[in-house]
Amino acid sequence: MPPGLGWQLRRLPVCASTEIELDRWLAQRQAQGARLAVQARRQRFGHGQQGRPWLSPAGGLWLSASFPWAEALPGSAALGLAVAVGLAQQLEALGLPVQLKWPNDLLVQERKLAGLLPRLRLRGQQIRWAQVGVGLNGCNRVPAGAISVAQALGSRRHHPWARPQRLLGLVLAGLDWAVAHAHQPESVRRAAEARLWRPAAGWWHDGQLWQVLGLTTDGRLRLARGSQELTLQRHF
Repeated sequence: MPPGLGWQLRRLPVCASTEIELDRWLAQRQAQGARLAVQARRQRFGHGQQGRPWLSPAGGLWLSASFPWAEALPGSAALGLAVAVGLAQQLEALGLPVQLKWPNDLLVQERKLAGLLPRLRLRGQQIRWAQVGVGLNGCNRVPAGAISVAQALGSRRHHPWARPQRLLGLVLAGLDWAVAHAHQPESVRRAAEARLWRPAAGWWHDGQLWQVLGLTTDGRLRLARGSQELTLQRHF
């Protein structure tokens, strides 16, 4: 399916949050199975992991989407990993060396390019639908420690592939890839692990440095310190 086909899209000039607008849309529809996406030129109160503010000025791609997912948790690929891989592949096609910083960031040159907010809407152990917020720096100004697609492609602001209308197709194609691979958890895990950012100094956890071993199929981060091993669960 070409990117964008099969999606119902609402574009807004400005909103408090695309997540809020998508929730309203879903409540009005009271239906499952459709691929819905809300895109805003800018957000006034965008948020990321654990409610942290996400700066969302004009020039970036700010989007929330809902779509069908595998019907039950056992055997389903980790949503966040699948979306991260799908989006990374699209950006790699532009020549960008993308890394996945667990649990929900995409990096280029060890600077934050995009953030993901993945959630499964459940009824018991049954998955009703998947919902993902995507914030992708395009040709907008970015804070310290971040990078935009335009900068990563060697342009200060206005590279044609960094414009939100061009990035929209890439993001929807990445989400389509995730949906198509929802029943392939091990394949998704391997693809995510191949792109996993492994800090040279180690991973700081509970006041100690740990070595990053990899990922589990349900999206946890595997760490080791000497003979000790543990896994970290993502929390959004």
